[in-house]
Amino acid sequence: MHVHFLQHVPFEKPAVFSDWVEKKHYPASRTLLYNNEKCPHQHTFEILVIMGGPMSIYDEKEYPWLKQEKEFIRKSIERRKLVLGVCLGAQLIADALGANVFKNEFEEIGWFPINLTSDGRKHRFFTDFPVTSPVFHWHGNTFEIPENAIHTLENPACRNQAFVYEDHVVALQFHMEIKQENISEMLFFAGNDITPSRYVQSADIISANATERTKPLNKYMLTFLDRFVAQNSKSI
Repeated sequence: MHVHFLQHVPFEKPAVFSDWVEKKHYPASRTLLYNNEKCPHQHTFEILVIMGGPMSIYDEKEYPWLKQEKEFIRKSIERRKLVLGVCLGAQLIADALGANVFKNEFEEIGWFPINLTSDGRKHRFFTDFPVTSPVFHWHGNTFEIPENAIHTLENPACRNQAFVYEDHVVALQFHMEIKQENISEMLFFAGNDITPSRYVQSADIISANATERTKPLNKYMLTFLDRFVAQNSKSI
């Protein structure tokens, strides 16, 4: 089971995804898009994980590699690869499935809870989802739920937090893969984005107890990945 990562900036890394790959002894590779690396041939991987980044999906003039990436994601979905995207990765998946991506009413940066929708509570991927634990957010854009996708998570700041498409594609607007050291890097490189407001916390609040906050999220993410692969194992 070969896992391929798409990475948009050096400081948004696979984090706990890398732990999972190592635990499973899966081969892994990555495309560092910020270095203008080319995406691989579709036959070289079974699982595609699309990481986050500070850019918008529409910033093709500044980041020309976005055009190549969007086509690569579309092809991966069409060929029924297992596709998982977080934050910007989720927005790119929504775009690939024909849904609009647009500026959200609120910026959402920091630790905020999310809730399962009625469909999310029924979905096998989200059994035991830690709804009592705030998850980590860093986004200003959002997406519509694509046609035929299942809307699974929401909150007051951003209604569309996650969706599942045909059980082999999952988009998560938030971060559960993140570790304390990843948060520190994001604050170092992108901390200028922070102007505290209703759904934007200060750097001090974001940093406080980050190690303890990430533990339940990382644990759930590992369980989620196992379920995601198990559900699709017969078709891979």
